[in-house]
Amino acid sequence: MSNGLEHSKNPIKSMNKMENQELTILVTNDDGIDAPGILALVLAMKKLGKVIVAAPDRQQSAVGHALTVSKPLRITKYKGFGKEVEGYAINGTPSDCVKLAISAILGKKPDLVISGINHGQNTSVNILYSGTVSAATEGMLLGVPSIAVSLSAFEYSADCSVAAEFALEISKKLLENKLPKGTFLNVNVPYLTKEEIKGIKITRHSNSHWDDFYEKRTDPFGRDYYWFSGKYKTEDEELDSDDVAIKNGYVSITPIHYDFTDYNALEKLKKEFIIKI
Repeated sequence: MSNGLEHSKNPIKSMNKMENQELTILVTNDDGIDAPGILALVLAMKKLGKVIVAAPDRQQSAVGHALTVSKPLRITKYKGFGKEVEGYAINGTPSDCVKLAISAILGKKPDLVISGINHGQNTSVNILYSGTVSAATEGMLLGVPSIAVSLSAFEYSADCSVAAEFALEISKKLLENKLPKGTFLNVNVPYLTKEEIKGIKITRHSNSHWDDFYEKRTDPFGRDYYWFSGKYKTEDEELDSDDVAIKNGYVSITPIHYDFTDYNALEKLKKEFIIKI
């Protein structure tokens, strides 16, 4: 790292180096730039370095890794984080925000991309839909150490300060230790006091799924519409899975890799799935 801002192949080797050189931290989310979770995260990350916020100008939950390609993206300055923090609201998805911030706002790679704090946990199958996780994925794809942080409480009134404390400490540890290429961290924090949290578990995805359906309703004009609903079911019992760890009072840290290839099936298909035309 030549000047404390540009991301390089060499990870930060000590906290002394982090103290001597100002880091640039890009913060984003999917709940919108005015969500309480992102404010709590910004306040914590200010202790680590210079914070730049680039986040959706409105709610963008469950948009996955969508990118905007059919309309122009616009950047609007946002002053809700105080004078010390540059804030930018973007009329796009979380992934748009990361790509556009690095390309047009920063003009270089930050030292860290951190997405959150999401209102509601992003565990197991939920990461496929999560805009919070996808923003961290985008940071990783661009070669930046990245973290997604979620709190297991959906209420906007939920206190995010404990999750923000863990986000800060995990960020410090990530910057000291280089992850394998193509990997980022998905962090989920139980909604408990700091004293009630039992510790941190390095976890895998749990075997969970949505038993979902669409509820048919009728609007005041007599027209039918459908509202997504369902129940989240976890079949795991092992403490090394993300959902179970959170349920038992632990912060869950899951390393995520974007390679979706099923290598067992790959070898099987090479041997058995032979098609001649």
